[in-house]
Amino acid sequence: MKRFFSMFLILVAFGVCAQDYPESYMCFKTNTEMKIDGLLSQEEWGKAKWSNKFVDIEGDAKPKPTYKTRVKMLWDEDYFYIAAELEEPHIWAKLKQRDTVIFYDNDFEVFIDPQGDNHNYYEFEVNALNTIWDLLIAKPYRDGAPAINAWDIKGMKSAVKVYGTLNDPSDKDKKWCIEMAFPWQVLKECAYQGRKPKSGEQWRVNFSRVNWDIEIVDGKYQKKINPDTGKAYPEHNWVWSPQGVIAMHQPETWGYVEFSDQAVGEKSMSPKKDLDYPTKKELIRLYYLEKKMFKKYGKYFDKITSDHEISIETTSRQFLISIKGESGKNWYINQESKIWSE
Repeated sequence: MKRFFSMFLILVAFGVCAQDYPESYMCFKTNTEMKIDGLLSQEEWGKAKWSNKFVDIEGDAKPKPTYKTRVKMLWDEDYFYIAAELEEPHIWAKLKQRDTVIFYDNDFEVFIDPQGDNHNYYEFEVNALNTIWDLLIAKPYRDGAPAINAWDIKGMKSAVKVYGTLNDPSDKDKKWCIEMAFPWQVLKECAYQGRKPKSGEQWRVNFSRVNWDIEIVDGKYQKKINPDTGKAYPEHNWVWSPQGVIAMHQPETWGYVEFSDQAVGEKSMSPKKDLDYPTKKELIRLYYLEKKMFKKYGKYFDKITSDHEISIETTSRQFLISIKGESGKNWYINQESKIWSE
């Protein structure tokens, strides 16, 4: 893990993992009463557009996923709704205890950073048994924050519909679908001004699908074992907005979801571009360079080469870097990778 993290620092510092621009989605308002049953009915979801199909977490560096995954999103005054469709010829799940490590099964994961500042974000995981794991994360793992497992998304609703037979290797399955309703009453806790988004505002969101290679032994599914190691082959990680590396906890590369108070299906609209995304990318690059220099020399540097006009303040244990963005806002990043503007 330490070796991987060191290589990760180097890759990100030199801009290898950052895409030109993340995926984006226009989330329209629904006036339909949503029944959370996993069915994704035409009445509820028919007018909402599917996202682009998921890709490998590392992006174009890896082959396309074996199975199709895609999502839809809607919202109303009470909930942020997410629907997911996961094609799968062999649907299985074992974990039944809430807040266990769900990605040891095949799973679907949701990540939500309301303020887009890399701090105080939510993670939700679910398997085909509708067993859930919900977490609040104060800051990314790279910055030393533990996940808060004791936190629960109170009032959250989820349902799974399996098109096939769960845990039955004797036939071929089609897909499993997930429907989720995240209450604004909870999500607003980490949001700007402690409220749900207004029309035109954007949140940073991403989705991940963990998929393990399996085999059938004695009429049961089990993870495929690598004979050279005696352990299961590594899982596949398929995502909506690629991360560039096998690491979901870098919110700066998540997608943009823009909320519109237009009723779904009324008219076609595209999310606006974040003019300051290149500035944020550069701040992240500088963050990793500072971390690399501290690891090597035991101090942060107040002079770093950049194509942007930058300002750096350092102490023995902290740094603050600022860049003026295209929008005219001054953007900042600190040693805990928190990004904010004035």
